[in-house]
Amino acid sequence: MHKLLRNTAFRRLLFGRLVTNAGDSLYAVAAMWLVYELTGSSTYTGLAGALTMAPQLAQMLIGPLVDHWPFRRLLIAVQLVQATVVLVIPVAWLFGIRSVTLVLVVVPILSLLNQFVYPAQSAALPRIVAQEELTEANAAFSFAYQGADLVFNGLAGALIAAVGAVALYTMDALTFVIAAVLFAGVNIPTAGTGDVSDETTIVGETKEVTEGTTATDGGDTSSYLTRLRAGIEFVRGTPIVWLLGVGVFANGLLGASNAVLPAFADQLGGPSAYGMIRAGTAAGLLLGALFGSRLDGIRFGPLVISGFLCSAAGWFAALLVPSLPATAVCFAVALIPVGTTNVLIGTMVQRMVPDAFLGRVSALLGSASVAVTPIGMLLGGTIGETLGVTVVMAAGGFGLLWVAGYVAAVPALRGLPAVNEIETI
Repeated sequence: MHKLLRNTAFRRLLFGRLVTNAGDSLYAVAAMWLVYELTGSSTYTGLAGALTMAPQLAQMLIGPLVDHWPFRRLLIAVQLVQATVVLVIPVAWLFGIRSVTLVLVVVPILSLLNQFVYPAQSAALPRIVAQEELTEANAAFSFAYQGADLVFNGLAGALIAAVGAVALYTMDALTFVIAAVLFAGVNIPTAGTGDVSDETTIVGETKEVTEGTTATDGGDTSSYLTRLRAGIEFVRGTPIVWLLGVGVFANGLLGASNAVLPAFADQLGGPSAYGMIRAGTAAGLLLGALFGSRLDGIRFGPLVISGFLCSAAGWFAALLVPSLPATAVCFAVALIPVGTTNVLIGTMVQRMVPDAFLGRVSALLGSASVAVTPIGMLLGGTIGETLGVTVVMAAGGFGLLWVAGYVAAVPALRGLPAVNEIETI
């Protein structure tokens, strides 16, 4: 890690991500709780969750743009636009406009803007660190993501109780501005070179071949569609195509659980309970990320199968234990294998995929993983109103069981070697 932190580009990218993730953690808790506070309905929190997740379906369409646009300008512009959008809520409240509709309009806009950031960061990482450092670098990024969640999810619950959810929107705007300043100092090598360029453009520097056609950068719709098709064609016939199914059904069921989580937490103690549970899940993902950097020498299939069986057991235990701290701990245990798998899959894709395709492939996986999540959240919120929130929370445990069963049933995944043995396709 010390060697990685001496890498200026990596360090700025990492700290920029840490800051923006801290703001996102505050916002995520504030938005869901504000919707629940204004309506008292899990149907509305399900709708808010669906509106948050739906823009992620557009990641595969954003991927060709991420591979084409200058990374630094993209990261800075997105942060500044997000800072402007998130301030709409506190300004509206200042003028007495307190509408759940306005909150629900802001939610998908911020989510859509986020879809540019994470594929860009994922695609940039292999260009600024050595291949043998990728697992550790991904673990550091995951640590930044989950570490911010761990600290700021719990803090958000306390802040909501003290100053209200709207104040957190203002704090989030400040984190976006700070992240933009950090990203302004990131220089990323152009694909296929060792030179550092302030304006990194992939298409035009490297040619892409798909279905017998050579594509160059024309900057028009046809070149965009060619890049999009090239990314999809690349995935076909590789083990990556099977990764598309790992999280689809699981995330749908986990989405249903997240839709009713504010109501579930309200039964256990209100916003502070919500923050504690969110902090517990973040702690599990954080620990899993730390383990991920040490488990890249173990065969992927058996590791995921055994890990997610334990994960499901932890999730169900969280619904049965009698105290809030025990519930948070059990959720943390349940999410450890998820954090580990996230790191390993991210590293696997970065090792398999050539630099020029990484943005598109990462975005395609991102879209596929949440394909049914918005539906799950809508259904979860509605069902929670009729059958009770605990019943819907149990769906998350079955989602974790799905991952273990899916990997066990697919030979291409079950037989994958250790991540550190995987080479570029």
